[in-house]
Amino acid sequence: MPSAKIAVIEGDGIGKEVVPEGVKVVEAAARVFGIDLTWDHLDWGCDHHARLGRMMPENGLDRIAGHDAIFLGAIGWPTVSDVESLWTLLMPIRRNFQQYVNLRPVRLFDGVASPLARPGAIDFYIVRENNEGEYSEVGGRMFPDTDQEMVIQDTVLTRFGCDRVMKFAFELARKRKRRLTSATKSNGIIHTMPFWDERFRAVAGDFPDIATEQYHIDILTAHFVRRPSSFDVVVASNLFGDILSDLGPAVTGTIGIAPSANLNPERRFPSMFEPVHGSAPDIAGKNIANPIGQIWSGAMMLEHLGAKDAAGAIVAAIERVLASGENLTPDMGGNASTTALGQAIADAVSIHPVEARRHG
Repeated sequence: MPSAKIAVIEGDGIGKEVVPEGVKVVEAAARVFGIDLTWDHLDWGCDHHARLGRMMPENGLDRIAGHDAIFLGAIGWPTVSDVESLWTLLMPIRRNFQQYVNLRPVRLFDGVASPLARPGAIDFYIVRENNEGEYSEVGGRMFPDTDQEMVIQDTVLTRFGCDRVMKFAFELARKRKRRLTSATKSNGIIHTMPFWDERFRAVAGDFPDIATEQYHIDILTAHFVRRPSSFDVVVASNLFGDILSDLGPAVTGTIGIAPSANLNPERRFPSMFEPVHGSAPDIAGKNIANPIGQIWSGAMMLEHLGAKDAAGAIVAAIERVLASGENLTPDMGGNASTTALGQAIADAVSIHPVEARRHG
């Protein structure tokens, strides 16, 4: 990976604060490992909507389709409805670019307090189906503003959609501890979840070396709290994966460090990398947001693009800074600013290139 062109969308709220720190750290790793990055900064989001009535230009997808990756901060602001902000920017990117895997690592770092486990005891991945499922556009509203008002929201699962995300999860488990957990609710949802279970069993037949288990989503959330160290890879439908991938980072002490990757594994389209946290209007503009979720997302981006050593260097720098107990933001019990924590991680990448390569 000698070079790459990255579309940068800071978006809204704290996205404008954490993205610059993510870019700073990724650039630091790029200098160490000789990677030439071109950043295409795009002012899309709710401010763009306020000016032009759209979250992104009408030809926005065409403008970024040829990029190598997309680096996103956060989308959403109180002046624009969540439906408008989500379905006219984030969802079109995920679906038109076939980013059908939402990959979210869950890890407890040394230096981050968790009430549930010791550092190193929580380390697993959530693989969320990202293109269909409960977040379909099928449905509607009838008889609005009457006593007979009704709404219908359909879940859409396809054999093609289930099989491809499950295959990705099995292949990931094969690279790790060879254990895969499926989230379901087939005792209460009569059609879609039994179908999900059927496809899980069918795909499992191609991976006899992977130990499998499945849990109904309600008890699975309890297990995330009671014994999070027992998981390796968890695969889930769109809604269940969304919920689990917030709960997972929460049990590690803070959602502020959680990254995610919206992947098109076949690389026919650019993949998108973003932190799990939202735009957080309550703390936006205060320079106290945790930038690690954005920075770690940058590491995932570099790994996806083939720069594994550079990605490892960033993760090693995060480990080093968190373990030191210095420059922690308020969500981790410290009083450091967003920029101070970002700079500390960038410095750790730049100052310790030998150690960084070893971790990579």
